[in-house]
Amino acid sequence: MGSEELRIQVPSGFELDKAVCNHGFFMMAPNQWVPSTKTLQRPLRLANSQTTVSASISMAAPDFKFLVVRVANGGELSQPDREAVLAQVRRMLRLKPEDETAVRQFQNLCPDAGQTGFGRLFRSPSLFEDAVKCILLCNCRWKRSLDMAEALCQLQPELITRGSAGARKRKRNNNGKVAVVARPPPANFPNARELAGLEAGDLAKRCNLGLRAAYIVNLATEVATGKLILDDDMVEQVCKASMDEESSFYNKMLNFYGFGKFSVANLMMCIGLYSYLPVDSETVRLVQKKRRIGCHKREVRVAYEQYAPFQSLAYWSDLFEDYEETLGKLSELPKSEYGRVTGTSPNKGEMKEQPRGRVVSSQKRRRGSRRARRL
Repeated sequence: MGSEELRIQVPSGFELDKAVCNHGFFMMAPNQWVPSTKTLQRPLRLANSQTTVSASISMAAPDFKFLVVRVANGGELSQPDREAVLAQVRRMLRLKPEDETAVRQFQNLCPDAGQTGFGRLFRSPSLFEDAVKCILLCNCRWKRSLDMAEALCQLQPELITRGSAGARKRKRNNNGKVAVVARPPPANFPNARELAGLEAGDLAKRCNLGLRAAYIVNLATEVATGKLILDDDMVEQVCKASMDEESSFYNKMLNFYGFGKFSVANLMMCIGLYSYLPVDSETVRLVQKKRRIGCHKREVRVAYEQYAPFQSLAYWSDLFEDYEETLGKLSELPKSEYGRVTGTSPNKGEMKEQPRGRVVSSQKRRRGSRRARRL
């Protein structure tokens, strides 16, 4: 199979390992970080949102002014496909101009972060994947979060419609003509269309999701039917347009089935809104250790008020430093050690939290009107 090479110019001082290995999402499937070559590997979607290709992202030697994105594909990519791939890479690594502005503002406010190059929190190629992974973080140990993400990726090829463009490759036949033959696509994180309408009980059993299965199926169904907009650019533009719009989106997600304050704060952080601090037992532990003060969840936000509007970035900078003091550089940590990257027991109670006005599950609303898809 051939490959196509794409390039992205990066800001001065950009280092790929620091842009990737700073948040737990980089350890979650289908992301694969290769320490020996400082390369990020994962599947990405083409412009039709269905076809999946394998991508490898690294810095271009010798000047390191560009990222090289190598895309394994059966043929030449169309211009819309190239743009789709590059947009996903830019989102993951926060390479838009507004991202660079936020990095500089935060590093000016927090000089220690400027010295270490911290400021770009790694995220997924899509806001939907971020949202699902925010659900996977709740009420369990980190190792299980990793396992659930892996299980969803292993399931994803089964969710693709047989005979789709993503399941084909080109091959020359005996006459020298190009023929299309079926091949398994690389396993990606499932999108909303692939998860929508699944039987939550089946999904829970296949991927060991517990209650999260119903939350994820509901989220996917709402997004796939257009009832919830999680378009990356649209949500970011709307939320950053005014405080009213930002608060409206926050409250909407806070009242959405399966989301609580911890998961929504993480989601807002993924969008690029850093004033929402994801407070759990890990946050309390860190503040007590780094700030040397006793505190409870309701008081922990005070410790980061001086960094407004970048409170969650300051928190993650502290957490990142704490993990590396214990485990060494995360960018050099072997995959077999990922499950150790945690400091406390899970955030108990998050999954049980049910704010008023909670949206009723689409799965329950549609019972009797449409049968859920069985796995």
